[in-house]
This record gives sequence, structure tokens and C-alpha cells, in this order.
Amino acid sequence: MNTLASAPRPVPRSLLSRIGAPISVIVAAALALAIVGCALMASWIAPYDPTDLASFELINAELPPSFTADGDARFLLGTDNQGRDLLSAMLYGARVSIAIGGGAVFVAATLGVVMGLLAGYFGGKVDAVIMRIADVILSFPTILLALLVSGIARALFPNAATAEWAPLILICAIAIHEWVQYARTVRAATMVETAKDYVRAAKVIGLPSWRIMLRHILPNVMSPVLVIATINLAAAVLTEATLSFLGVGMPPTYPSLGTLIRIGNEFVFSGIWWIALFPALTLVILVLAVNIVGDWLRDRFNPKLRVKR
Repeated sequence: MNTLASAPRPVPRSLLSRIGAPISVIVAAALALAIVGCALMASWIAPYDPTDLASFELINAELPPSFTADGDARFLLGTDNQGRDLLSAMLYGARVSIAIGGGAVFVAATLGVVMGLLAGYFGGKVDAVIMRIADVILSFPTILLALLVSGIARALFPNAATAEWAPLILICAIAIHEWVQYARTVRAATMVETAKDYVRAAKVIGLPSWRIMLRHILPNVMSPVLVIATINLAAAVLTEATLSFLGVGMPPTYPSLGTLIRIGNEFVFSGIWWIALFPALTLVILVLAVNIVGDWLRDRFNPKLRVKR
């Protein structure tokens, strides 16, 4: 009896090998998702509401973390100078920082993509005007320009420092500098796509310019935009924290991570180290994790930057 030798079954690939990411990227992505998830669910998982001023008790102010000798079991990471639970404040503060950073990235990416498409597609005077505006904006450091925009907004609008208006002002202050990077990247990619045959054919058959840009060119230039957005998210969160640390960000009654660090910085040398330490660690871990994922995405989508291992 003749039997056919069965072909060996392929060894199932692990999840990591299918994703193609090193373990460091997987860990970084998990940490970033965990922080973002906890921040988004702050209203449900936070032990206390740090925005409810009536619930603060000064008798609970400056209590150390519960795992120390003088800690209180009700406050896992201790309390701040107002008697506010630090863990709850960090969860709400992370949500504010991530929302402002994400909003700034969205506004900057939208404006930058539009300006880049216009500059790369039409060229000529349109390209010259947009790129000269970009050059002027790039001549200012990010923090200095953000401080300038925030200061002007606070001078023109008395309510700009309130919890309702401060996030919008911060988003605009951060996005006004970051859109240039998107515009330059999209402009270069659009100029390459415009010279290809499918765009020329679309022009010959009489399609309007807006349709060519949105339906034909835009999908082909979005890959680098998504990579830049991932990297810039960390930079935007860090910029928001810097502005809040300098006192021009979120108010102390509705703090972000930067505001908590600024409050804690005033008590570091008094032995009350936890108010600044835990928000700072959260900020460092979030920014580092997003940067690691962003660097991996950049190398993934750009073969020229891949490092051979």
C-alpha cells in the first residue's frame, strides 16, 4: 500500500512575530494604552472626585502614601496641599493632558495637511506664501510661541484662564507651531504624487482640483502624517505639561499633570515628595512609551530607516 508522505505542518507564528514589533515596543504600547485607558475611565475608577472642592478636607492635607509609615489607607498615593486624593487627581489630570495633547495634534494635523496639499498641488505663489509663513513660525521656539499665544488670549479674553476655556487656548497655542511639520511633509509627498500619471489623467478628464486632492492624492500621503501624529502626541503632552508648570496652563482647581507637578514642586524641599514624584513619573512613562511606539512606526513605514538586526 502506497502512502503519500504528508507535508509538514507550518509552525504557528507567535503574536509578536506576526506584529513584527520587538518586545520593547509591545511593552511601551501596553503602558501607553493602560495610561490612556485609566485616564479615559477616570470618572469610574477614581476613588474621589478631585474637581469637587466641597469634598476637600484640610485635615487630610499633605498625607503621605498609604504604603509609608504615616500613610492613610484611604489615600493610596497620599494627598496634596488641599487634601485632595493624589491618585484621583492624577487620573483626571492625565485625562486633561491627553485630551489637550490629542486635540492639539488633531488641529495641527488638519491644518498642516490642508496647507501642504494646497502648497504641493498648486505650487507657485500659493506654495511660496504658505512656506514663508511656515518659515516665520519655525523661527520661534515652541514654548515661546505657545507662551505668546496664551498671553495674548488671556489679555483679550478675561475668561481664558478658567477650566472651560483653558484647554481650548492650550490646544491652539500648541497647534500653531506644530502644523508646519505636517505641511512640509504633505507638500513634498503631494508634489511627487502630482507628477504621476493618475493625477495627470484626472486633470485631463476635467475633475475639479478639490476632488483630485481629497480623493486621489490625500490617501497616498497619509502614512507619514499618521507617524508624525504619533510622535507629536508625546511632544504635545509634554508641551502642555510645561505650560501648566509655568503657570499658564490649567488652573489648580482642575489640574493637569503639569499643574500637579508645579504644585508639588513647591513642597519638594519640605519633605512632601509624593505630590511631584508620582505625576512626574506618570508623565515620563507616557511620553517615553508614545515616543518608542512612534519611533517604531517611523522605521516600519520608512524602509530606509529600518535598522538591520
